[in-house]
Amino acid sequence: MSRPEPPPALSDVRVLDCSTGIAGPLAAMLFADFGADVVKVEGPSGDPARARPDWVVWNRGKRGVTIDQDDPADRDRLRGLLADADVCIANAPIEELRGGPLDPAAATAAHPRLVFLHVPPYTDSAPWAGGAESNALLHAISGLAMNQGSWTAPPVDAVADFVLVIHGMWAAAAAAAALRERARSGAGQVVTVSGMHSVAVSAGSFLTFGPDSPRRSRPAVGGGGGSMPYYRLYRCADGQWLFLGALSEAFTRAAFEVLGVSDILIDERLGGRGRPAILEEANAAWAIPQIADAIAERPAAEWLELLDGACATSIAGRRDAWLDHPQLDAIGMRVEVDDPQRGRVVMPGVPLRLSRTPGAVTTAAPDVDRRDATTDWEPRAGGAGGPAGGVAAGDGATSMGGPLAGVRVLDLGAVLAGPLAGMLLAELGADVIKVEPPAGDSYRGGGFAQYNKGQRGLVLDIRDEAGRAAFLRVVETSDVVIDNYRSGVLERLRITHDDLRQVNPGIISASITGFGDGGPLGDAPGFDPILQTMSGMVSSQGGDDEPVMISVPSNDVAAATTIAFGVVTALLARDRDGVGQRVSTSLAAMATTIQASDVVRFDGRTPPRVGGRDHPGQSPAHRFYAVADGWIFLASTAHEDEITAALGAAPRQATPIDGDGEGGDDDASVARLAGLFADLSTADALQRLGAARLAAAPARGLREVAVDPELTAFGLFRPYPAPGFERFVTTGEHARFSRSTPPPTRAAPRLGEHSAEVLRSAGLDEAAIAGLLTAGVAVQAGPPPPGVTTLE
Repeated sequence: MSRPEPPPALSDVRVLDCSTGIAGPLAAMLFADFGADVVKVEGPSGDPARARPDWVVWNRGKRGVTIDQDDPADRDRLRGLLADADVCIANAPIEELRGGPLDPAAATAAHPRLVFLHVPPYTDSAPWAGGAESNALLHAISGLAMNQGSWTAPPVDAVADFVLVIHGMWAAAAAAAALRERARSGAGQVVTVSGMHSVAVSAGSFLTFGPDSPRRSRPAVGGGGGSMPYYRLYRCADGQWLFLGALSEAFTRAAFEVLGVSDILIDERLGGRGRPAILEEANAAWAIPQIADAIAERPAAEWLELLDGACATSIAGRRDAWLDHPQLDAIGMRVEVDDPQRGRVVMPGVPLRLSRTPGAVTTAAPDVDRRDATTDWEPRAGGAGGPAGGVAAGDGATSMGGPLAGVRVLDLGAVLAGPLAGMLLAELGADVIKVEPPAGDSYRGGGFAQYNKGQRGLVLDIRDEAGRAAFLRVVETSDVVIDNYRSGVLERLRITHDDLRQVNPGIISASITGFGDGGPLGDAPGFDPILQTMSGMVSSQGGDDEPVMISVPSNDVAAATTIAFGVVTALLARDRDGVGQRVSTSLAAMATTIQASDVVRFDGRTPPRVGGRDHPGQSPAHRFYAVADGWIFLASTAHEDEITAALGAAPRQATPIDGDGEGGDDDASVARLAGLFADLSTADALQRLGAARLAAAPARGLREVAVDPELTAFGLFRPYPAPGFERFVTTGEHARFSRSTPPPTRAAPRLGEHSAEVLRSAGLDEAAIAGLLTAGVAVQAGPPPPGVTTLE
């Protein structure tokens, strides 16, 4: 007899989605993809985001209900739904929620087992008029727009909604962790994952500053193609754009030899310092044009063939063709859904794979005309239920261990996506152990200190038989193993999921790859810029001009947040079924999900957005404007005369301006409005626009953001948690839990800092540990030397 298939991982979870926009609905979508019963709550006039093309993606798999919160009977119905929900999601600023049925504190007090996920657009409140979620305003006020590579140094608006997508993914992980903690404690809580928490996750390395860090946050060379001569976009002879990915020393030397530019490495202007000196702006300024001239001599196809084996490369693709790439079909990232209003919809699939309890796109988004189909849940004994996994419920007391306290994670990841996933799980309270080879993570000296916070450090040479045996001993006492190895590495090291479950049947292995399992590119190397280039992200950001590399490694970060959600979901399934499984995602899946707003297809959708050179925004009412002392972003659909009147000038004849730039001469409107903004200070412009209820925000620099007293009070920034580095500022909390507060995050580990204690806790005796150390298979760090001045 065949073994019955287990139910979906979240099949016993009920979610009440009272959010709009992207982040909250996306978090609810992930729950629905893995079997949760999600009810979408809309007002009588419907969700204002229904008109967006991506609404059909973020709201798939849900049922719908109409609730008029001004109607007493509907308010009672909403309270009834809350009473039987496991998770409620809302994204309005806290001041709008207080006093109503969706007041987070009141809702969890009335329903003690409820996990209330609050995903506000900035902090608890929003500093712009209306308080609605806005990728553009968050991008501006958080410093990301001023950090984006550009040619003329203005703030740059992002075409892809990557900050909001990451926001939703990370929020889903935090809510799932709170559900698992509820099974242990018996109590729910309020979980807050704000827009600025998403920024901290997305750009943590940019938001870590020392006392001597330069005030300017972005390079002055390279334009939108990148500032690193050996790691950027170049134009080929046929007009196509090539990403040259020669990040390591060996790749740089091999690539430069193929390109015929090896003399760069010995140029006297480098002062004998070799490759590291190329990154200095004065040297990048001449090295980039020299490489560009070489690459411009051949067509793209020739360079792909010649550079194969020397370094990673990719050609800038078209976003409109990405969803039809055969690799996406092979990994389930292209699905078709019959929508009752829109007809056939082609959209991104489930961005995460669980081997035992896979997700699926089950239904279309709720029909606007059928929102009141049966949505009320059958009452549960004792109120909201959800996954308990046989764990004895406690008394719901406040816990300082974090929602994942007691979970041990081994992080084999290197550079960014894998380590960041480990760091995020540490932020949720897990005991995360960074496992490195004796040479260390290649990112030491880069962003290691930021992306590996919260972890202990273990050095083992797993290629050595004794090192592998010691690693498997540690696996026996662990819950999760994370890697972001290229396809085939786990097999060579003999630490695949099947290998690990031989010593620990409950182990959960979590892998991040470039292109996913199988398909024509399953074995190909892939990292963030490769996928930005192939998927059309760089082309759509650049529009009709040169392609533009997104400065934030958005695919890497999204993969880390997605794998965090996958790990917690697999833990919930293991609590129920007692069995571990493999969890996986890919950068290809992330590039697709991040661009969902513009790659989803159906008849009659609005045209996808495109950028341009130093892209200021999509229309005269939705763009950056220079003011006397900086820049502001206006995010509106107002008429030009409304904006003009708000700024204190005589209104012209009404000229409608919408998000597509239609309804008048855009260039003329921009010129007129720019003239009005130019004489105003930032404070004056924001005050006038706010008084007229027009949403706007300043474009700030990253350092300005990192010393903002409001954000520091919110817990977003703090001194780096290592002795001697108190003058360094880094990101603080990345989510807030009202009851299960995670402990303060520890500093990133020194190489092998905790090797002996980790091996000891796995049951190895002192003689065995000494043997590993003597043989160089393991490394134990000594005390930090005096006078250390770097975080690495």
